[in-house]
Amino acid sequence: MDGRFVTSLTSNLRSYKMKELSPEQIQENWGKLIQLINDNFSGERLEKLLKMYDYFEERMMLAPASGKEHFHNAHAGGYVEHVLHITDLVVQIYDLWGKNGATIDNFDKEELIFAALHHDLGKVGDLSEDYYTPNDSDWHRKNQGLIYKHNGKLQYMTVTDRAIWLLQHFGIQMTENEYLGLRLTDGLYEEANKGYYISYSKDRQLKTNIPYILHQADMMASKIENDEWARGDHDIKVEKEEEVKKKSEQSAAANQAFKDLFGE
Repeated sequence: MDGRFVTSLTSNLRSYKMKELSPEQIQENWGKLIQLINDNFSGERLEKLLKMYDYFEERMMLAPASGKEHFHNAHAGGYVEHVLHITDLVVQIYDLWGKNGATIDNFDKEELIFAALHHDLGKVGDLSEDYYTPNDSDWHRKNQGLIYKHNGKLQYMTVTDRAIWLLQHFGIQMTENEYLGLRLTDGLYEEANKGYYISYSKDRQLKTNIPYILHQADMMASKIENDEWARGDHDIKVEKEEEVKKKSEQSAAANQAFKDLFGE
């Protein structure tokens, strides 16, 4: 992807929000995401996944994870950053659940990682339209923190339903565990999930712990991202990175000046 395009878009959004990723960070995170896919999948499934990610590259790379600054990652690149975060956490939580006696032998890490990677895929939008668009109302941005708004051109679907639809459009099949993990990631925040999580019959109880691990990881990632925004950690991190970069450039310039003056 052309770095100039990323720079232009993030510059245009700069006045909309308090938190942002640099163009370099956005592209670095995209590279990490593609590497995760290459590391965890293979064969025809990998080919289909890479085809889908190639199709959505520009839009997915720049998509936010939410529309409100006080939710989580309401900035360009926030979607990929959140996906990387939850994917890291599900593996940690999987190990923790196993260590403490939970049943984790009826699903595998590939299924867990697949569901984590795609739980919010619907936030990319459909085949031609973004899910979120920058809010053009200064009042709503400043007074309600509504950095992005939902795209009214899209047919209404829940985020998880749209994720499932997009996966099937690209011919990417899911196992039962992956479907349940992805479908139920939002826990009881989604009314339709109640029948899965609240059961008065033994036969209707979930027989896999994937949804619980996914929901826990999603909540944890979202809360951490919100806490970082509230504390201003991200801005401090960016300032430090810029300071280190500036010092490095100054050092390189000084070394070059020394060589020019005294030779190698």
